[in-house]
Amino acid sequence: MPDLRDIFLCHAWDDRQASAKELYNLLISKGVSVWFSEKDVSLGEPLMRAIDKGLANSRIGLVLVTPAFLARLPKEGIADKELSALLHRNQLVPIVHNTTYEALREVSPLLGSRSGLDTAEESMSDIAAKLAELVAFEPNCENK
Repeated sequence: MPDLRDIFLCHAWDDRQASAKELYNLLISKGVSVWFSEKDVSLGEPLMRAIDKGLANSRIGLVLVTPAFLARLPKEGIADKELSALLHRNQLVPIVHNTTYEALREVSPLLGSRSGLDTAEESMSDIAAKLAELVAFEPNCENK
């Protein structure tokens, strides 16, 4: 049986040791199971295949939108591929951090059209608490 997770955390490589790790730790502390590449990709494992499995086995997609993320999307790297897969889901939540929804809409109108949360309005801890409530209230949300 696959290792099912509540949330797949999509983020820019540059954010892996700062804001993405902070959000991951806050979510874990609230009992949320999170697929996070820095914790879930084993040494020597093919990265894209591991990401594919993580996407398939996560209930909700979470995109941490930062200046680094916005800079990477046009380069069509891994974050862009994750976002493409996540945009097909009913449950996809953007978290805007150190940027704006206006900047997001310039790079990804589809992601920018989703309702989400903004660290300019709420602390990362409060956002993690809201996400924990979301996964608790939607135990059977669909991946498609």
